[in-house]
Amino acid sequence: MREFLGGAGLLARGFGWWTRRPGLMALGLVPAAIVALLFLGGLIVLGAYLPGIVTAVTPFAEGWPGVWATVIRITIGTAMVGAALVIVAVSFTALTLLLGEPFYDRIWRAVERDAGGDAVDGAEGFWRAVGDTFSLLARGALVAIFAAVLGLIPVVGGVIAAVVGVGLTGWLIADELSARALSARGIDRAARRRLLARHRARALGFGVATQLCFLVPFGAIATMPAAVAGSTLLAQSFLAPTARS
Repeated sequence: MREFLGGAGLLARGFGWWTRRPGLMALGLVPAAIVALLFLGGLIVLGAYLPGIVTAVTPFAEGWPGVWATVIRITIGTAMVGAALVIVAVSFTALTLLLGEPFYDRIWRAVERDAGGDAVDGAEGFWRAVGDTFSLLARGALVAIFAAVLGLIPVVGGVIAAVVGVGLTGWLIADELSARALSARGIDRAARRRLLARHRARALGFGVATQLCFLVPFGAIATMPAAVAGSTLLAQSFLAPTARS
């Protein structure tokens, strides 16, 4: 639990950069706001058409007693909304990082310099960033499907799907956000995953805290620059034990 809370604390330290470098952090609001508005529009459309979609995918419930038809449709609708939120969180992170690469590059380099990092001259490369984006989207889709299936479990499915969805999505977010600082040090994707696995609780703490902030209305916009700053500190913390050994 201490490691988990420590990971969440790194996000809080990322928010601290709003007081230290407000102008630089404000640059990160631009791409986040653009992507957030696009996804907000998508969620509004989904909400408007959700009853019709649920009815269309449950024709078998037409002849059921009213209460049971309502229960199954609410369950399926809830599972769909949960899956959509997973996809939105992962897609928001991936697309915002890609769209705002110049802005977030300045943020993580500033944090690296301030925290004594030694990889500020490293570069991830545009096409590698594109590849990471598509990889994150694909893994996010799998998590969304898994969460939707869990959501279909009677009675407890919604709670289980929510907990598992937030946990797995948080893991993906921590992986993607820390990739920039780690890749700049020449650490490839496989080595990055091993580092995250070695510090699983800390990565989960950071990722889950970020995911929960994303769920607050308009919270994703203000959180994204802080998450980039915090993830740079997270990456450094992964390497600190290695540096001392």
